[in-house]
Amino acid sequence: MQNTDWLAMAKRIQAIAQAGLFYTESPYDKDRYQELSDLSVQILENLTDEPIEKFGALFTEERDGYQTPKVDIRAVVFNEKGEILMVKERVDDRWALPGGWADVGYTPSEVAVKEVREETGLDVKAVRLLAVMDKKNHPHPQEAWYVYKLFILCEKIGGEILINTMETSDIQYFGIENLPLLSEPRNVLSQIEMMFEYKDNPDKEVYLD
Repeated sequence: MQNTDWLAMAKRIQAIAQAGLFYTESPYDKDRYQELSDLSVQILENLTDEPIEKFGALFTEERDGYQTPKVDIRAVVFNEKGEILMVKERVDDRWALPGGWADVGYTPSEVAVKEVREETGLDVKAVRLLAVMDKKNHPHPQEAWYVYKLFILCEKIGGEILINTMETSDIQYFGIENLPLLSEPRNVLSQIEMMFEYKDNPDKEVYLD
């Protein structure tokens, strides 16, 4: 059996365990669900490069209810030349669309605007949703979390480029013909190519996995 199958099973086991821990009133069942949770964390550690402590802390934080996918939001910003805005991530020295995890209390549009401002110094307004993707359906590296990705077209309305020394080391616009090495946990080539398709075809329907 391939690692991808084991990874999907480990995620599903963890989701079942979290739901059981939340809903059951039986102390015996709680012990069993906790054991399932611990086993899935061990599987995830063996399949990825992340330490077991990271998974344990993550799942402890999510025991307030039924486990749901995490949401990653990416802002799509083009300049007058038709080039796409990207930031160089310090974590791997590769490039990604501005964005990050959705924050509680913010709408998806507000997250996109906030992430662009924090990572680039530019002020943008959200224009439209371009795509909703299930990360497992695209060629990203394996990871522990089950993730939905939202790509939101944004329009620059002000601000000046300012490098965020905490997370990013460079900010540039790129054309489709000269794309840099991509930070594949965050975005892959087929996704960036799709964003250029939306630039060339503004009436293209929203992509939905």
